[in-house]
Amino acid sequence: MSEEKQKQIEAHNKATDEFVQLANRMANEDGLDIKMVSAALMAASGVYATFMAAGNQGFLAPGGVERVAEVYKRNLAYIQERKKEELEAQGLQPKPVAQVKAEAESGPS
Repeated sequence: MSEEKQKQIEAHNKATDEFVQLANRMANEDGLDIKMVSAALMAASGVYATFMAAGNQGFLAPGGVERVAEVYKRNLAYIQERKKEELEAQGLQPKPVAQVKAEAESGPS
């Protein structure tokens, strides 16, 4: 991996960590509901993605909205794969949330 690519990865990880720390402070210190904090982070990201693509005086056409949504979708899928690998490395058997909820509602097998 090139030195430039490594710097980009490190900067991305640092920014991500700072956003997670901010969200945790909002939830833990300010007492905000985590679902609201998550929704606000998504809204802020959408506002910034729009600014990045269209500037302060523009907006995304429907095709642009679809492209941004696809980037979010791929990123979320990537995050889930990394989370699953992390849990497996800890010797755990990760299950998707929907599966865990269904098992809890149906009782032990």
